[in-house]
Amino acid sequence: MKLTNKEAKDILENARNKFEDQRWIDHSLCVGLAAGRIATALRRNNIDVDPEKAETLGYIHDIGKMIGPSSEHVIRGYEYLKEQGYEDDYCNICLTHSYLNNDINCTAGGIPDDIPFRTEFIKNHQYTLEEKIINLCDLMCTTKMCTIDKRLIDVMIRRGAYSNTQYHIKETYKLKEYFDNLLGYNLYDLFPEMKDNL
Repeated sequence: MKLTNKEAKDILENARNKFEDQRWIDHSLCVGLAAGRIATALRRNNIDVDPEKAETLGYIHDIGKMIGPSSEHVIRGYEYLKEQGYEDDYCNICLTHSYLNNDINCTAGGIPDDIPFRTEFIKNHQYTLEEKIINLCDLMCTTKMCTIDKRLIDVMIRRGAYSNTQYHIKETYKLKEYFDNLLGYNLYDLFPEMKDNL
């Protein structure tokens, strides 16, 4: 079953009254809007990407936080969307959004526990362009658009620095450069509102 933008946003908005801390909802909405904007710009460059799907994936990437505490939300989100009958493309984003380069260790917040299913999935999954967009947008959004510099500092303040932090930061900058090259300009140009969050 496919998931539309509206359905994904409705899931988030319907979750609001269940959570005192709604930052993850506002973050998810920000990621979705940013992903849609980047994908639309890429489409204008004749790159095969689906802006609506990118936006939808952004909205649902953290949906596992709706079910329980933040830790292991990637597995919970994946399982939840599977149980609801959604297509793999939508379920997979819950697993892939936190890990760059098909590497379970290329993530913020330290080396994760080894969950064999997740580790093997990340290692062997071929990331779609939409999934890579979500990887980047997750690292450009708090509840508002910001530079990856500001977002990575935000993550380190909240979670600390770990043995994999430098690796993750380097790969985040490489990912932004990848999209800058696809666009032919600095993707920050797509987000003039970012200057208000410097």
